[in-house]
Amino acid sequence: MNNIRKINYLATGCVLMMVAACVPKSLVPVTKTENRNTPATYNGSTSDSTNVAKIKWKEFFTDPKLEALIDTALLNNQELNLTLQEIEISRNEINARKGEYLPFVKLGGGLGVDKVSRYTSQGAADDMSEIRPGVRTPEVLPDMMVGARASWEVDIWHKLRNAQKVAAQNYFASIEGKNFLVTNLVGEIANSYYELLALDNQLAIIKQNIEILNNALNIIRQEKQAAKVTELAVRRFEAEVFKTQSLQYEIQQKIVEAENKINFLVGRYPQHVDRSSDNFNTLAPTKIYAGLPSQLIINRPDVRAAELKLSAAKLDVSIARANFYPSLGLSAGLGFRSYNPLYLVNLPQALITSLAGDIAGPLVNKYALIAGYNTASAKQIKAIIEFERTVLNACIEVTNQLSNIDNLDKNFNMKSNQVDALTQSTEISIKLFKSARADYMEVLLTQRDVLESRMELIETKMRQMNAFVNAYRALGGGWN
Repeated sequence: MNNIRKINYLATGCVLMMVAACVPKSLVPVTKTENRNTPATYNGSTSDSTNVAKIKWKEFFTDPKLEALIDTALLNNQELNLTLQEIEISRNEINARKGEYLPFVKLGGGLGVDKVSRYTSQGAADDMSEIRPGVRTPEVLPDMMVGARASWEVDIWHKLRNAQKVAAQNYFASIEGKNFLVTNLVGEIANSYYELLALDNQLAIIKQNIEILNNALNIIRQEKQAAKVTELAVRRFEAEVFKTQSLQYEIQQKIVEAENKINFLVGRYPQHVDRSSDNFNTLAPTKIYAGLPSQLIINRPDVRAAELKLSAAKLDVSIARANFYPSLGLSAGLGFRSYNPLYLVNLPQALITSLAGDIAGPLVNKYALIAGYNTASAKQIKAIIEFERTVLNACIEVTNQLSNIDNLDKNFNMKSNQVDALTQSTEISIKLFKSARADYMEVLLTQRDVLESRMELIETKMRQMNAFVNAYRALGGGWN
């Protein structure tokens, strides 16, 4: 028993000496840690933990036609389906890494013929021996074997287990990447849908304005016949009609492109997009509850993915350091071997067994291992910076969208007042023109101003709805 203990102590001492000899003293451990601190609020907003990101997108968007488009996209979007295949690849990588630290067992057999030289020690011994009683050993000797062989690298430094954990973290990061893609997909479809509604309303305004301009043109022509205005006035109004009609075709082309952008996102060929364009100006976004900046680490899939990649990078450093340590390998074999197949079943004479262990570690020329460790360390620092940058970007995105919502709300109110004032001035200018108290240019400029202001009002409403969608997306909503 004492001898066994001495052997154990000696083996342990040898391992420790090998570890000390294998690990270079020049290796510098990574000391940088990620900064997880976030502001208490978004630019002085209330510190309320109520967060709109927790609301499912089917509850956030109330237009059933928009919901149908999003549902279709989540099934057919090609980029999303490609990402799902990347996730499957990452999942298989976990099983591959798991198999590396389990024993490898191979079952097989072999058949051969062996002839040794008479003028060797083995050949001379065979010539003087009998392979069985009364039968001399033949010069040409068949060799048949069947059995199993196992090999196993004992994961004493958890290098292989950490590699599996890295694969698992990358797998979960790929899932978060898919969630982030879903968030962006939902937001992009919603923004494109509201853009399409805005274009429909702008097209309706242009058609109304063309009708108004044609009516004004008829009045100008009557005034010209009465010699109250010149041909110049008629031509100026005709030019304005043509200009507005050309704008109509521009809007129609934009509608086609907006529809096909949605069709691409939902994974289908060009077709009409069913939508509800009426009462677009009366759409009122619900109040956005932003919660706390610290909730971004939980709610934003891209932040969660960056956090998982950082965890994987830390494990990669541990793996790179473990590569300097000696590895312990075990191998064993069990089978049957004979020169005659009839003797393969004879036990224990035909039985062959083996058991071996080896321990080895790098001693000289460790530049590749040192470079691998330094690379893993640099990647960890890079992952830390990327995590901090992702959190910073998320916080800034939310702050920008919250400010955008507030300013666009005030902007829309001012634009509405402008449209009301210009609409009234249009009616007044026409009355004054009929009574010869205003010239045709005042009517023309007033008509142009009211068209531009109504178009701008629609565009402001679209930007308002986009800010509403983008704030939901920036807070991490849309993927759950």
